[in-house]
Amino acid sequence: MRTRMWKLSLYLFIVGFILNMLGIVSHVVVSSFAKRWFGGLLPPAYTTDWFAYAWKNFDLGQVLGVTLLIVVVVVFLALAIGFPAAYILARRNFRFKSVILLLYFLPLVIPQMTYGIPLATTLYRYGVGGSVVGVILAVLVPMVPLAVFVLMPFFEQISVNLEWSGSMLGASRAQIFRRILFPLMVPGILTAGVLVLVNTISNFELAFLLGGGGSQTLVVALFYNMFAGGVRPVYSIDAMAVIYMVMVMTLLLIALRFVRPTQMVFKLDK
Repeated sequence: MRTRMWKLSLYLFIVGFILNMLGIVSHVVVSSFAKRWFGGLLPPAYTTDWFAYAWKNFDLGQVLGVTLLIVVVVVFLALAIGFPAAYILARRNFRFKSVILLLYFLPLVIPQMTYGIPLATTLYRYGVGGSVVGVILAVLVPMVPLAVFVLMPFFEQISVNLEWSGSMLGASRAQIFRRILFPLMVPGILTAGVLVLVNTISNFELAFLLGGGGSQTLVVALFYNMFAGGVRPVYSIDAMAVIYMVMVMTLLLIALRFVRPTQMVFKLDK
């Protein structure tokens, strides 16, 4: 009886959570298409004009361009830095390795505001705050550790005997990387790249602290327009929120299509 009550409570919680999320999302979506909506269960008329209004008045073309630029650069740099770091941490045992792993792990577990404010102060002092470069440098702080921790298990499951065999056959380090490590690490690179991409586009705290007028990402621009002074139709804000949700959901669908959370590289030494 106790087990059944526990299962029933768990199912009710899950169903309640899903219904709550669907209610919030559906309200924003319906509001973004509403011509006007005052009190009724559903709007009396619908329109797509609010999307055009948001695109024109909130300069979404530039915002999306800046967001895309930041995401592409952060993903590239995070993988470029995280790949060799993950290889060394997975393959080598050295003194203070656990301390280094802890330092890598800290930006992922502590609130970003705790280190974001002093980081922003330092970057503004050196003249890169309020620019695209400043946002990229700030977002890299948690994204590089994320790439490292995603790539490490993939390296650990590739037998080191393959590298030794290639070396004994006369292959250089570059050839071992190009012909052995890189092809086997493609699933790990895709996994890390997709996770860094999704987390970068949804990162708010660091992008908010370092972003300026011409370097705002979509999520920061959404926040500014929601709480900025002046008259802004709530329907246009909802339209902007729908654009953001569509982007994030598209990336998540891509992630679930090509990268499963349980995806692992099989051991090659069996």
